[in-house]
Amino acid sequence: MQQSQSITRKSASNLALAFILLPKPRREAMAGLYAFCREVDDIADEETRPVAERRAGLAEWRTDLRRAYNHESPQLPVLRELQPVIHTYQLDRENFEALLDGVEMDLDITRYQTHQDLELYCYRVASVVGLLSIRIFGFKNPACRDYAVFLGKALQLTNILRDVAVDAQRGRIYLPREDLARFSVREEDILACRHTPEYRALAASVGERARRFYRLALEALPPEDRRSMIAAELMGSVYWRLLNRVEAQSWNVFGPRLIRLTKPQKLWLMARTWRRVVMGSTTPNYGHA
Repeated sequence: MQQSQSITRKSASNLALAFILLPKPRREAMAGLYAFCREVDDIADEETRPVAERRAGLAEWRTDLRRAYNHESPQLPVLRELQPVIHTYQLDRENFEALLDGVEMDLDITRYQTHQDLELYCYRVASVVGLLSIRIFGFKNPACRDYAVFLGKALQLTNILRDVAVDAQRGRIYLPREDLARFSVREEDILACRHTPEYRALAASVGERARRFYRLALEALPPEDRRSMIAAELMGSVYWRLLNRVEAQSWNVFGPRLIRLTKPQKLWLMARTWRRVVMGSTTPNYGHA
């Protein structure tokens, strides 16, 4: 797992932080899954390369993924490390394919017409990662799949709200056009990073949609799986706190600095999540007032 662990360490992401709470074998398996996600996402986002070249790069990963599932020898180092994880934890190939479909959407789509369109994107790039992750975490109750889907959508919508300005610099607007029309927000205002009253109302509406998915995740998590889902619960706690911070700033994400949690805040949430799980608390750190 040398290559995968190197990618995970360099990322300094919230997801990578959550792995610390896992036993070593599962932590290493998650590093392999994360490295796959990071590598294919980076291909799609590398805008200095032509779209056709990036599409060919993703096709190479699809081909190598097939080798991994067919017990052949993958050519890409990350997939060579991920291959035993795939078979040990019986990871569904259709979820990897859906993830690749999701990152490939960024090659062609810069606007989403409806919430339904955006939810499909969120499912592919986030929920399917959750569905893969819960197998590595060791879920018991099939209802945990709904938990993974809901939490994935909540996390992705939080990311979208936090990254509006970053995406605008790339010419992308993930907020659905039906919402822009509903709140009289012009695309050019978002692309110019204007924090208008109309935008605040739009962002608050999408924020409430994200909160609904957090609440659905809270309700869907089976009690017998709460301990095994500790890393996912930490992710929910971190992103819930991030959503609250964006809201506290009147949804203004157009400043010079990306809104983040500090390392001490993340460590505090990690300790709090661990304590709640160990103590058997049924109330997570997200999805409620």
